[in-house]
Amino acid sequence: MDWQSESPELWAYLESLHRGDILSGTVVAIERFGVFVALDDGPGHPTLPGVGFLGIPELSWRRFDDPTEVVQVGQRVACEFLGSDTHNAEARLSLKALEPDPFQAFADRTMVGQDFRGTVAKVVPIGIFVDLEDGILGLVPFGEIDGRPAASPVEGFEAGDEIAVAVREVDLPTRRVFLSRPESGQYAGGVQPM
Repeated sequence: MDWQSESPELWAYLESLHRGDILSGTVVAIERFGVFVALDDGPGHPTLPGVGFLGIPELSWRRFDDPTEVVQVGQRVACEFLGSDTHNAEARLSLKALEPDPFQAFADRTMVGQDFRGTVAKVVPIGIFVDLEDGILGLVPFGEIDGRPAASPVEGFEAGDEIAVAVREVDLPTRRVFLSRPESGQYAGGVQPM
């Protein structure tokens, strides 16, 4: 569809926006691929529920399984304008751009070797994911679990267990935290009770 000729008001509105503008509106539809927002200052959209669109990665810094964990239909939101999608004639928005990044805050205040108490979030074939705080997950790889060889199965750990870990590396560009079991957290026979 040629949005410029079919909907000149919509096209003019999108052209008037600048990256970084803060736009407010109301959530009008939640789909598995994103969230539509009716923008306060924007025109209606001829085919979509709203002229504003929040892609799933732009909803929150925190992990979530369903967009309804972050927003609800009818909720008022303020978002940062990222750019115009000229194919769909919609304003691409970010909700998380207006929130502090918890990973950056974690990286800023965490030192290599620092001890944490965390909760096992998931046991996977390569190791254990531990929830440290604020949704920050770190991986304790096989070789770091109580001195087990790298090919050992992860036994004795279940989601929900509290364990002691030490930060081995915080990789800001890839947003990954690598952990080990602290020296004081190991003893022959497996996991030290907490």
